[in-house]
Amino acid sequence: MFSGIVQAVGTLARRVHGGSGERLTVTVQLPGPPIALGESVAVNGACLTVEAVAGENVQFFCSRETLERTTLGLLPVGSKVNVERALRVGDTLGGHWVSGHVDAKARVLAVRREGEGVILRCELSAKLAPEIAEKGSVAVDGVSLTVSRLGGSWFEASLVPFTLQHTTLGQLRPGALVNLETDLLAKYVRRVLAARV
Repeated sequence: MFSGIVQAVGTLARRVHGGSGERLTVTVQLPGPPIALGESVAVNGACLTVEAVAGENVQFFCSRETLERTTLGLLPVGSKVNVERALRVGDTLGGHWVSGHVDAKARVLAVRREGEGVILRCELSAKLAPEIAEKGSVAVDGVSLTVSRLGGSWFEASLVPFTLQHTTLGQLRPGALVNLETDLLAKYVRRVLAARV
């Protein structure tokens, strides 16, 4: 489980194709104790398991499901990625509950300046729309954001200067694809309501 508060921006240093997936190596400096084998780490919002560590290079295995469901299968070597370690009991929850289970890839529709910040507009599929609410939470590339406006096929979130400086979201341009995870609570509420029909 994660909070959507990015701890570091890393670099995709290597990707090796395998029969059932790919091994990705991310170069990153993360706070806290040394990264352990088997540890869960969110990379652009996707929960991955640490397979090997060599200094600042952390290796993960990505299944075909992960590569197809997320943008990780599309990123070229050298890409910057948002990285967050899993929460520990007692950690401050500064964002919202983020599982690291990406729901879909979404296209950035618009990026516009507003004062020192940016308004980010992303597409929203009809399938996921019931799980997004105005003033609710959403994770974009692993970053916890508050939905500021909501349309029939899009949502907007306001990016403050700190987020622009300490995550990859400041690099986004219209047409880019991002990983989208809707609110965990909304998923369960939707499931319960559907079961009652």
